[in-house]
Amino acid sequence: MTRLRTMPGVPTFTGSEGVDSAEAEQRRFVVCGDNPLALRLVDELATRYGGEILAIVPSAKSGYGPRIASLPGVEVLEAGRLDAQAFLRAELASVAALALVDQDDGGNLDAALLARELNPHLRIVLRLFNASLGAGVRRLLGDCEVLSESGIAAPAFVAAALGDAVPTLLRLPGPPLLVGHRDAIAPDRVICGIAVESADGEPELLPADRHRADLVIGTAEQTGPEPVRRRRRHPLRLIIRLVGRRLRLLLAVLAGLVLVDTAVLKVADGIGWWPAAYQTVLTAFGGASPNPGAPVAQQIVELTLTVVAVALIPVLTAAVVDAVVKARLAAGGLTEPIEGHVVVVGLGNVGARVLRALYELGISVVAVDRDEQARGVPVARELDQPLVIGDATQEQTLQAASVGTCRALIVTSTDDVNNLETALLGQTIQPDLRIVLRLFDGDFAERVQRNFRISSSRSVSYLAAPAFAAAMLGRQVVDVIPVRRRVLLVAELPVGAGSPIEGRPVAELNRPQESQVLGIRTGRGAQTLWSPPTGRRLVRTDQLIVLATRSGLSWLLAVTGADEQ
Repeated sequence: MTRLRTMPGVPTFTGSEGVDSAEAEQRRFVVCGDNPLALRLVDELATRYGGEILAIVPSAKSGYGPRIASLPGVEVLEAGRLDAQAFLRAELASVAALALVDQDDGGNLDAALLARELNPHLRIVLRLFNASLGAGVRRLLGDCEVLSESGIAAPAFVAAALGDAVPTLLRLPGPPLLVGHRDAIAPDRVICGIAVESADGEPELLPADRHRADLVIGTAEQTGPEPVRRRRRHPLRLIIRLVGRRLRLLLAVLAGLVLVDTAVLKVADGIGWWPAAYQTVLTAFGGASPNPGAPVAQQIVELTLTVVAVALIPVLTAAVVDAVVKARLAAGGLTEPIEGHVVVVGLGNVGARVLRALYELGISVVAVDRDEQARGVPVARELDQPLVIGDATQEQTLQAASVGTCRALIVTSTDDVNNLETALLGQTIQPDLRIVLRLFDGDFAERVQRNFRISSSRSVSYLAAPAFAAAMLGRQVVDVIPVRRRVLLVAELPVGAGSPIEGRPVAELNRPQESQVLGIRTGRGAQTLWSPPTGRRLVRTDQLIVLATRSGLSWLLAVTGADEQ
């Protein structure tokens, strides 16, 4: 790795030297989980932050256990369940931070409560999907950070699906900031350039000349996105939705014929509209012979009885069909053609988040999953978005979701091979389709994008791992900006008392391709200075808002940390 340039009074680190070596020896981290996030998190800690790292896995010979065990400097402890015995074997009393990253919310919460009993001062980082539960847990457990892997990664999938023309909102408190291409943000609102994207090569993150950057951060023109106006469901719309297009056309033709026949009969016999309509309808429905001389009330009764008699036979058929119609409505499948929508395949944690995010942007979505019990299925029904239950690797399933007329296809299941198969099938249906693919392996993803003309791919664990690692060190990564398969991290870091950077100018934190100070929240009324002067000296009451690469963040954590001596 290229060594960072030195600056007087501030230590320089590379690779796993991202933290002071003496401090690293005192730190001990424990990561519990057997999944891609656990693997990425252990690798992130070992590569960027050093210290002693213990991974607790169900087995070192199956799942992700062998890959975790192969990482240098990582100790592995096998435990079938996270109980008191497992934590005692892990010597939890001497641990600085514990990460619980299994996909089981209940299991993670139970383990967190047990860990807090064993070590009241332990920092706990908890993976939870349920945001409401997470807020309560954060309050009750004290030194605890609750993160959602899918919540961190979902905006990256949405941004990739919408393309370069639609800026995305940074999740920062205060005035809204946008990330987008330079031509999508007004020049007078640009704060800084953050990346130069190459058509066929690796993007250059945080270039020395920020004016070269085509990906920028700027202020929004309004305080928030305009509320999406959605039409209220009307009973007539429900009836129209139930009645297919062909049946509606047939009914319209029949009504037109009845109207024409009524008019012809009126002119031919020289009678009024009511007698003409009475004779026409009665004859059309096959009822008794018309009785033009009868009172109007009797004629109305005759018409009513005739229509009821004709309708009685289909009532029995309707009772049988009713169950099918209800199932169709409950599934939310498409009842008529749709275009310009986004198809989301895979309704797990990530798919559910992506579905809701697109809906909140006012974008029509068709959701697809083979499992009717998937987490995102109730979300699709709650939002009244069309839902197709079926195997997305089968053409009829994608055709049912109208992939041929959609604007983008997002594939978010956890199976890389099935995801690729679905993407290639989508390309067959619509050759120029924008596809966002979830893939774990970075090298595999690059080869797929290069050889199969896939628009973009994202790794959920790669996007989320830096935030979990920073949380274990007591720092907060507030957002992640994906640039191709690389990421820029947005973090809030306090200037620690006695830290190496205290009293130094802002310029010394701005390192090309490593880090950039986006803003400073001062201690005076929480004022935020965007693009602060490079000569401004930092004080311990400052809160830095920084952009950083993964290695840049590890360096920033070291130089902004308080002197504990």
